[in-house]
Amino acid sequence: MAFRKRKEREWHSSKERFTLLLLDLEEYFFEQHIGYVINEDDKPRSSVRGSLKICSKSILFEPDEISKPIIKIALRDCLKIEETEDNNPFVQNRSGGFLVLFNQVYFIKEENLVAPYKIQRGEKQYLFRLEVAGKVVDVVQTLLQLHRASGLHELGDQTAMITAILQSRLARSSFDKNRFQNVSETSHMECEAEMVTPLVTNPGHVCITDKNLYFQPLNGYPVPVVQIKLHDIQRIYKRRHGLMPLGLEVFCTENDLCSDIYLKFYKPEDRDELYYYIASYLENHVTEHTAESYMLQWQKGYLSNYEYLLHLNNLADRSCNDLSQYPVFPWIIADYTSPELDLTNPETFRDLSKPIGSLNKERLDRLLTRYQEMPEPKFMYGSHYSSPGYVLFYLVRVAPEYMLCIQNGKFDHADRMFNSIAETWKNCLVGGTDFKELIPEFYGHDCDFLVNSLKLDLGKRQGGKVVEDIELPPWATDPSDFLQKHQEALESQHVSEHLHEWIDLIFGYKQMGSEAVMAHNVFHPLTYEGVNLDSIEDPNQKIAILTQILEFGQTPKQLFTKPHPWKITLKFKSMSRSSSCSRVESPVSPHEESFEDLTEESRILAWNNITKLKLDSQHKIHKEAVTGIAVSCNGSSVFTTSQDSTLKMFSKELGTLQRSISFSNMALSSCLILPEDSTVVCSSWDNHVYFYSVAFGRRQDTLMGHDDAVSRICWHDNRLYTASWDSTVKVWHCVSAEVSGTKRNDFDLLAELEHDASVNIINLNPASTILVSGTTEGSLNIWDLSTASILHQLSCHSGVVHEAAFSPDSRHILSTGEDGCLKVTDVQTGMLISSIPSGQPQRSFCWDGNTVLSGSQSGDLLVWDLVAGKVMERIQGHSGAVTCMWMNEQCSSIITGGEDRQISFWKLLF
Repeated sequence: MAFRKRKEREWHSSKERFTLLLLDLEEYFFEQHIGYVINEDDKPRSSVRGSLKICSKSILFEPDEISKPIIKIALRDCLKIEETEDNNPFVQNRSGGFLVLFNQVYFIKEENLVAPYKIQRGEKQYLFRLEVAGKVVDVVQTLLQLHRASGLHELGDQTAMITAILQSRLARSSFDKNRFQNVSETSHMECEAEMVTPLVTNPGHVCITDKNLYFQPLNGYPVPVVQIKLHDIQRIYKRRHGLMPLGLEVFCTENDLCSDIYLKFYKPEDRDELYYYIASYLENHVTEHTAESYMLQWQKGYLSNYEYLLHLNNLADRSCNDLSQYPVFPWIIADYTSPELDLTNPETFRDLSKPIGSLNKERLDRLLTRYQEMPEPKFMYGSHYSSPGYVLFYLVRVAPEYMLCIQNGKFDHADRMFNSIAETWKNCLVGGTDFKELIPEFYGHDCDFLVNSLKLDLGKRQGGKVVEDIELPPWATDPSDFLQKHQEALESQHVSEHLHEWIDLIFGYKQMGSEAVMAHNVFHPLTYEGVNLDSIEDPNQKIAILTQILEFGQTPKQLFTKPHPWKITLKFKSMSRSSSCSRVESPVSPHEESFEDLTEESRILAWNNITKLKLDSQHKIHKEAVTGIAVSCNGSSVFTTSQDSTLKMFSKELGTLQRSISFSNMALSSCLILPEDSTVVCSSWDNHVYFYSVAFGRRQDTLMGHDDAVSRICWHDNRLYTASWDSTVKVWHCVSAEVSGTKRNDFDLLAELEHDASVNIINLNPASTILVSGTTEGSLNIWDLSTASILHQLSCHSGVVHEAAFSPDSRHILSTGEDGCLKVTDVQTGMLISSIPSGQPQRSFCWDGNTVLSGSQSGDLLVWDLVAGKVMERIQGHSGAVTCMWMNEQCSSIITGGEDRQISFWKLLF
């Protein structure tokens, strides 16, 4: 649990009862001194030894004796602060102290118990003495300055004066380089910043070296210096803090909810310089993940629903260190009354396509009526689905001090506390102002937030019932069982099929604008990214707006502007790449395996061992670059085309060239072989498509169908698809001469697909119902062939699209271009879900939906793990660009062609 992890870190470094949570919101802890406090009103007077804390809005005194309460005096409640002589003849050190006269004091953690603060009102005075007497003058001077700030009428003026005092203290100090772990470390930069933890910030100095990131708190609390080794860092995120681009969060783990440090800088340029220094260090160590790369991992089943939501929250500026932007998770279950939880029944689940506020039609109708009558700017909901109050509503049993912090030392009324899962869900459905979602802890493993293990006195409800543990639904036997079933619900088939709908609302295209209005998903304008505090000149208005924003909650940063794809349900379980003898689950018994099942197994086995690819033989048979490869069904004959204008027929078994055919003096761009191995079809830069009869050894026919070079051709079920630099793709019905009984083929133009630029490549999905085309200007076009209409037109690459191909399940398209990027696009939504830079153009490739074998501009073959976004193997191939690639159905035989005029035969060793 995030709070527990944070507190354990603090306790590990400090045994004090004092925490920064005892301060007011937006208050700073400046310094501490060992000394004594004497209650001048006590008879006889007695002194208590302890630690005096000087803060920007209060004085705190923590007695050494833990049974005695911590004393807190707000500076605004002080009537007088003055230096004084101590005339007690029994006190050995009579160097004096200072007297504080006040009209209200707080007593906290008496008997070391976390409980509501006790308030004592009425005029009183305390004498404070310091063990280091020489510090008294400076302490009094600081307190008088802060006291003047607390007395200013306007909050903006108070904040400005305290900020000036803080900046002055920071300017008079610097990072202590004696704190370096190694004398050989070289400092790269140093700046002022604040370490952020939930509800509090702690000012100090940041220093980054070639080995470590350091933060030294100005007050030395909770530790003198925080150190993070650069080689331990796994992830870094830029954050909005207080709606300003000032935050930076650092993680040393991959999937942890809580970060290792969250820093808020005073200048955006300081934040950015530190970010880019760490990012440049990480480039050689870890892969930076984007929302799209995580989406691909989630779709492929490498990430659970829980893990994916955590990553999206991180990318959308949600952090467990910022309660106004705490990670948000959905209510999943709608049934909290049944004795058994049926995860196969759709009625068990909440409708994830709707925000909480629109789940109840009667309430929604009332909200819409108010919305329609509301002047601009309009909003449907008067509260948010995530705010600091809601987070601590759920976590009060494990984070009581946080609740006391935001509630001015009090717990909420017992009847308004988090008492029952069913009651809370019901109120979210019917309450006029309650639209809250859940937090990650509901899907974790630590159930302490559901149990009053600290034995807190949280009050009594109406009827006298004491607030204790959370009341669970009937289908949960205990808190652990509740969490386990909640986790199962989140990962269930139903939720996996519908989670993308909730993502659209919270992180996606339905978050704002007209789509949000149609989805009844409109919140107060101040909750959305884009509020410009710098444009507000009045400091009081600025602070009021910032306070409203931080208390009300903030909408996550928008990650997606198109509909989010749904999760893929894999037919076969993932096989381990480390084992070449693993078997997939078969839908039929071992004795009933079909040929298709065996072929599928051979494909999986081949791709799991693709890194073991070895060169078998290499033959230079062309005078220019090879442009296309086609192989007969029995594998005996290999046909290749080249920019030298020839079609070659090569025998792999004999290792000899069998035929060389020339149709014109222009380059041939691609080739394919028709079923029955009787005809080879070639596309040419002379605008023609040529049909070559293998049996008769001559040109059989010519299709003159374009006004510029034909760049690529495809064939399926008597239909020929031709792409051209004349900016069209044409679909032809082609009846061969053998069938028509004539000497020539019959060509009927069925469709013409217009493009905005020259078409360089085309490809069909396995069912030949969708076509993808890539242009010389970098656009990717997805076409529905049943209607000859475009589904998506995407600006995908900068420069020529070299290759594009569908995944075996037709859900994704992988494309490569002159920009050197491998990009995965979701076919259904047209959303780019992964972009991997390779450093050079990948001219050709084959892939199985997860792993890619690509031919690079340099001539190497690269094996890519798309999900991890990295190269698994680099294999030396050609001496020039790998311009084309062929793979058989079983994925066991591979042929490549290159600019070096060679064709290479490859085999898998496993």
